[in-house]
Amino acid sequence: MSTTMVEPAATVQVRTHSRLRYALILGGLSAFGPLSIDMYLPAFPSMTADFASTPSTLQLTLSAFIIGLAIGQVVIGPLSDALGRRRPLVAGLALYVIGSILCAFAPTAELLIAARVVQAIGAAAGIVIARATVRDLFSGIAMTKFFSMLMLVNGLAPILAPIIGGQVLRVTSWRGVFIVLVVFGAMLLTVVALAMPEPLPVEKRVPARPRAILRTYFRLLRDRTFMGYTLASGLMFAGLFAYISGSSFVLQDIYGLSPQAYALAFGINGIGIVAVGQLNGAIVGRFPERSLLRVGLFFSVLGGALVLSAVVFDWGLIGLLAGLFVTVASIGMVAPNASSLGLAEQAGNAGAASALMGVLQFLVGGLATPLVGLGGSGTALPMVIVIASFTVLALLAFLTLTRDQPESHSRQVR
Repeated sequence: MSTTMVEPAATVQVRTHSRLRYALILGGLSAFGPLSIDMYLPAFPSMTADFASTPSTLQLTLSAFIIGLAIGQVVIGPLSDALGRRRPLVAGLALYVIGSILCAFAPTAELLIAARVVQAIGAAAGIVIARATVRDLFSGIAMTKFFSMLMLVNGLAPILAPIIGGQVLRVTSWRGVFIVLVVFGAMLLTVVALAMPEPLPVEKRVPARPRAILRTYFRLLRDRTFMGYTLASGLMFAGLFAYISGSSFVLQDIYGLSPQAYALAFGINGIGIVAVGQLNGAIVGRFPERSLLRVGLFFSVLGGALVLSAVVFDWGLIGLLAGLFVTVASIGMVAPNASSLGLAEQAGNAGAASALMGVLQFLVGGLATPLVGLGGSGTALPMVIVIASFTVLALLAFLTLTRDQPESHSRQVR
């Protein structure tokens, strides 16, 4: 079904006066997940020793955070449709700061896991509201281009986070990493409170009635096209979370990288996300978004095959890093196109749709991360099997659930 998307008046205003400001603020909000996940990865081995724990227990801090993100988005998304974006966002940022403080002073691994849930629920506000705000302000190809612009800001998070974390570990313990996150959350809370206008007018808000919210979620779950784009992105991110949760042990313990060398390798993959995201933004007007999404998914499968082959056939560190780069970089093309296509028809409930996208993305990721630790810390095989499997599943979800969609929608804005 071909539709014509009309660009709202707010888009013109954003494009002429506030585009950079929104890119920085929304990029910072959407970076909560990568920063909170990636910054403490170089500290995993030292945290395991500090708590006298096991790698699988420490990986639960990742799973707890990802599941907390899912729960937070389910609640905050519809609330932001009803109350506007600013109030739930400010409350969520405050909760994030509190949760980060609890993480910094957690005396045991079990309490750290609980604190990560609190931190994640606060971070969920930033992630879901950032995506919904883009849908409030943009439509059509303009929306895809803005999502690609966010990949530039958001892509810096996986580059800088482990590097910052590695440098923090030079002068303090892993607790100092969470203090840095406290400062980041407090700064962003101040910026949002002082500099971000309300993007959702009162007349476009939807009452937050529990039955209506459930009906909205059930309708979205039955929407084959929406679910196709959502699962394509979510399953792709599950492979990413497998890489995030397993790469610290694999690259440091098995392949012998130092925390700083690991941070560098991790950062190079982040550069790949940024570069591909900017390429996507430059060519999206010339090629259909579905075609670009398909290309991104095919490259992710290629990368998954490379990492699996590198471990099975013992191609060494270079072969593994090459496959990881291809897989991770392809997210720069998958994420903006899947988000834009999935939200295109959801203007009336962008918060709920954004929440469901995030829930499935992080919930599947939360289920994927424990699989990486099943084989113990002495082998890379579980990590690469999980990565390769989820990239294939992402491509299959796209090809089967959205197969009836035309290759090129009439999505040029007016």
